[in-house]
Amino acid sequence: MTHAAEPAQSRPAAAPAAVPSATYRLQLQPGFTLRDATAAVPYLAALGVSHLHLSPLLAAAPGSTHGYDTVDHGRISEQLGGEEALRALAAEAHRHHLRLIADVVPNHMAVPVPEHLNRPLWEVLRDGPDSPYADWFDIDWTAQPGPVDAPGRGRVLLPLLGDRLGAVLDQLAVDGDTLRYHDHVLPLRPGTETLPLPELLGRQWYRPAWWRLARTELNYRRFFTVNELIAVRVERPEVFEATHGVLLRLHREGVLDGFRIDHPDGLADPRGYLERLAAATGGAYTVVEKILTGDERLPADWPCAGTTGYDALRRIDGVLTDHAGACRLAGAYEAFLADDAPADPDRGEPCADPHPALAAARRGRADMTGPGGELSAELERLVRLAVRLGAAHPAHADHPPERLRAALGRLLTGYPAYRPYVRPGEPLPESSAEQLRAARAADEGPTDATDRFVAELAAGALGRGPEQDEFAVRFGQTAAAVAAKGVEDTAFYRWNALLSLNEVGGEPARPGVRPEDFHAWCHYVERHWPHTMTALSTHDTKRSADARARLAVLAEQPREWAAEAAAWSTAAGRGPGPGSGSGSAAGSGHGSAAGSGHDPDSDWLLWQTLVAGWPLSPERLVAAVLKAAREAKLRTSWTTQDVRFERALADRVHGVFGNPGLLPRIEGYVAGLAPYARSNTLAAALLHLTVPGVPDLYQGSEEPLYTLVDPDNRRPVDLGALAVRLTDSSTARPGDLAREKLHLTTTALHLRRTRELGAHHPLAAVGPAAGHLLAFGRGPDVLTAVTRLPYRLARTGGWHDTVLHLPDGPGWTDELTGRHLPSGPVPVGDLLAGDRPVVLLTRRGTS
Repeated sequence: MTHAAEPAQSRPAAAPAAVPSATYRLQLQPGFTLRDATAAVPYLAALGVSHLHLSPLLAAAPGSTHGYDTVDHGRISEQLGGEEALRALAAEAHRHHLRLIADVVPNHMAVPVPEHLNRPLWEVLRDGPDSPYADWFDIDWTAQPGPVDAPGRGRVLLPLLGDRLGAVLDQLAVDGDTLRYHDHVLPLRPGTETLPLPELLGRQWYRPAWWRLARTELNYRRFFTVNELIAVRVERPEVFEATHGVLLRLHREGVLDGFRIDHPDGLADPRGYLERLAAATGGAYTVVEKILTGDERLPADWPCAGTTGYDALRRIDGVLTDHAGACRLAGAYEAFLADDAPADPDRGEPCADPHPALAAARRGRADMTGPGGELSAELERLVRLAVRLGAAHPAHADHPPERLRAALGRLLTGYPAYRPYVRPGEPLPESSAEQLRAARAADEGPTDATDRFVAELAAGALGRGPEQDEFAVRFGQTAAAVAAKGVEDTAFYRWNALLSLNEVGGEPARPGVRPEDFHAWCHYVERHWPHTMTALSTHDTKRSADARARLAVLAEQPREWAAEAAAWSTAAGRGPGPGSGSGSAAGSGHGSAAGSGHDPDSDWLLWQTLVAGWPLSPERLVAAVLKAAREAKLRTSWTTQDVRFERALADRVHGVFGNPGLLPRIEGYVAGLAPYARSNTLAAALLHLTVPGVPDLYQGSEEPLYTLVDPDNRRPVDLGALAVRLTDSSTARPGDLAREKLHLTTTALHLRRTRELGAHHPLAAVGPAAGHLLAFGRGPDVLTAVTRLPYRLARTGGWHDTVLHLPDGPGWTDELTGRHLPSGPVPVGDLLAGDRPVVLLTRRGTS
């Protein structure tokens, strides 16, 4: 073991970035520390990855299970083991020829309890704008009146009180030089300790306030809508250096080899941040958690290896999803919500424009910025900027705040991607200009001078100046928050036709991906971002890859699923119908009478969640459906919980598990899906491991993993048990999906480590079932072929006379079974003999 002060392995100053062959994500937390990771190194090396991908390492709030709530950038988290344990992990990894990638959180820090855990923030609360740390945090000091003796200097709103200040005044107490409110401990401005409480409160650089005021009055930027995470101004060089010093030192010393950047769209200047990081690391391997919407591309001038892989997830899931069937399933869903029994999959044209999922997304965005919306405070900050700009520049004056507010809401509602990338002083990228035009075109109402003014400000088209520059930058940051919260954390819980589509970076309005589009994406990645990460399951996916693989089968049997869902609801007790409150899937108001706990949409969500996660406990299921209901914000929410509705929803879940007739039927249905879900699971895994890019495996996903939304997907994994099973998985066993998937994973990973995969080139089968085979080569000597849409394939009688021409030359070996196959035309039924849905073929190099 190396000593804490001793580098694990020193690095030459200009060492080239090592590109991983594959990474393995570990969620570090008090229940799985750096020492546990060290113990798992031999297993992970045997599995075949080249890099361990570690969740955030810096000191976080006590008990944090994710690490994104940093409290101290100056040390590695002691609750994870500290720097000594990290160095020991690096040393053990190096002995097994593995390297480390760390997750970096540049956008925000925690507002912890007690508050003194975040020392820079503590000093800002004590000393106000005079603190040397005042410029660390993204605070609008002008938005709140300052202390009574400095009203023009502002203060920080702290939304931490359980009720209005007057109602809890007796719960605040002075303790020496601090102010206490339950577990909260706040610093007192020097010299105010002996003042009467009301006067003391009026002299502080912060204002303790009722937590509900955060929506409309908060004057610090958050991570999305999380009041407990305050944004950091990492665009300032001194802040970058202070917040990245430890990680950069560990990189220089050879402990860390690469970085995964969390939420770059929250930064004022994502490209500038990446440029500074690349300069500081000599171009270390770096990927960004950038969500690409639709056909959006990662900005070509960002100095990084690519994204963290949600764009790959959408393509891999999509090519294994039946587009037509998903559209018919959406019709069944609409009928189910309307209480048409039986639900008719052929009702309407749910995949025609305008798609109901698009309406849900637009409404979700609008809810964020409307009156009282969760991001109202962020909108108000933009309004204040625009008003100040008008006051300073007569040419831009006389836009009333309410008109500015409405125009901003419309622009943010219609924005078709996460955000524009405006750099003051540079031309606006054409992609961002096109997105802003699309946002304005999406507004069907009349536009006026205020709409044009706001759009030009957002584009940075009104010249340079402090207000103009800040507005353009802040609009991008706000747009990202509106997209994340309005779409992925709201709309994706409101339109539930096929839950596997409602994934991070997903597009439920465009279900399925055609094979030719899949290959085109592979070619694009290969040409432009060959070392980007690819992912299927992450700590942020709402359902793991294997849970989505099951759900994808439902798109192939929409009529059967609709009938089954209706039968399960009947068996559980149908409850009130649409007359008591249900409505369209994309709109607010669907559901039944308040407090009943049952409405058609809740049932549809419940049944698909049961299928996705089976087998699972009632407690896991209750947590998942309650989170979905709160995120949807229709019947209940995180901030306004309907206790009766939530209790009834939980009772309905427990009732399912106590129903002796229903539970066996659900179990039987999931068992009936198993052969087709197995095919999808193995196909997705092999595609993930052989498409262009660097596959990032999530902990435990080398075997079937059926997890739901966090925190369910962040539970520690027993890697010791996996290590034991790995020694017994040299061959796949029919009927044992766990061994099949583990064998496939380790086989493909070792192939990647021992040879460089060549250029991607599609291979097309010929015959009646050709559309059910997706095949491609990686160079001349590696070939992947997987089954797609297996349920329809079985219903139509199998492969029949379908043939795949294996490229000429030496014969081929299936790495998964050891079988030998000749080059030339091979019947697909022979290629996939023995009920095998996938093959991974190799041959000795051709010259």
